[in-house]
Amino acid sequence: MKISNSEYARRRRNLMAMMEPNSIAIIPSAREVRRSRDTEYPFRQDSDFYYLSGFKEPDAVLVLIPGRAHGEFVMFCRDRDEAGELWHGRRAGPSGACEQFAADDAFPIGDADEILPGLIEGRDRVYYSMGRSTRFDRQIMEWVNTIRSKEATGAVPPGEFTDLDHMLHDLRLVKSAAEQKLMRRAGEITAGAHRHIMGQCRPGMFEYQLEAELHHQFALGGARHPAYLSIVGSGANACTLHYVENSAKMRDGDLVLVDAGCEFEYYAADVTRTFPVNGRFSPEQLAIYNLVLAAHDATIAQVRAGNHWNQPHDASVRVITAGLVELGLLEGEVDELIETQAYRDFYMHRVGHWLGLDVHDVGDYRVGNEWRVLEAGMVLTVEPGIYIAPQATSVARKWRGIGVRIEDDVLVTREGCEILTEGAPRTAAEIEAVMAAP
Repeated sequence: MKISNSEYARRRRNLMAMMEPNSIAIIPSAREVRRSRDTEYPFRQDSDFYYLSGFKEPDAVLVLIPGRAHGEFVMFCRDRDEAGELWHGRRAGPSGACEQFAADDAFPIGDADEILPGLIEGRDRVYYSMGRSTRFDRQIMEWVNTIRSKEATGAVPPGEFTDLDHMLHDLRLVKSAAEQKLMRRAGEITAGAHRHIMGQCRPGMFEYQLEAELHHQFALGGARHPAYLSIVGSGANACTLHYVENSAKMRDGDLVLVDAGCEFEYYAADVTRTFPVNGRFSPEQLAIYNLVLAAHDATIAQVRAGNHWNQPHDASVRVITAGLVELGLLEGEVDELIETQAYRDFYMHRVGHWLGLDVHDVGDYRVGNEWRVLEAGMVLTVEPGIYIAPQATSVARKWRGIGVRIEDDVLVTREGCEILTEGAPRTAAEIEAVMAAP
């Protein structure tokens, strides 16, 4: 289950079709990053680079030159090295870049200083995303300065630089059938892992033990890595939106909020479930949980082609605000409370974000001054939540320290939407039943 070379080629063609005549696009790979002294963090390819090539090695540069007679797709990558490969694994090398990844031309990365200025020279436009890598920005300018230094002999510097992000990220926003298949699998693995830890959870366990169970399930499903730092926050920790310490002992009577998703073939899942440590919701916990669930359902109903990006969020705000008034956590008229954003004391984030190769995936939320219209093939999260801080003295003590978020991954379809993470128990009754099972 992978993206085919023909799809990578189609993506490159689609991007080049958007480029101006006599232009060049330059996309560097990610770099290895040192973790401590002589060890590195696990390498993960830059998402834009991967989207256009499927190439997973560091120290590479991808170049697209529409209309180039000798081939439009040029790669620079590490050369083959027997000694290095003995220690760190096989490299594709320039020949592999052509044979395995369909590059028209490929050269050792060490030859980039000699060859790339010649490819840039005389171009009317260079597409490059400046500001992501100070090191590579500097390298680009050195190549341009090399050309400028030869102007007296007829060399022509490039006309102008244009940020590549907008065009490329618009392409990434709508997922192909193959991408949808991978994201569906990422959702299945993640949903199964959430269901599993509900059955494992017991008072007295540590948060990191649930985290370990999650990651084990991801790996068993074929997804070795989580897509982001997993959040396992019990009790008051659930009210810290990006809590990642995961070190507390889980207490009888508390809720635990778990926000975790796997990465499968570079595509992310992002799921949150909140459940009682002892397997039974208290009346107050259940009231807040059911309010968040109602907001979740109302939001899902607005995820459909033709609606704009903010309609799902507006739906979640209205349901949560009205529910907080009904429970006595807010006072006043619902419309006025929405207008003044009084709900933000308890619901301070937006209801979702784009999802894909990145957890917070690329793509504009507004086009011009208008919210983007949802289209079939877009994938977003739906994640309403209510967080009542332990120190929230404006509310009765029985509500304090309750944090609930319910998050699913949703694909916009022609008919409406598909919840890719449907397998994770969502209603309170489903959760209690899973937790009560032997």
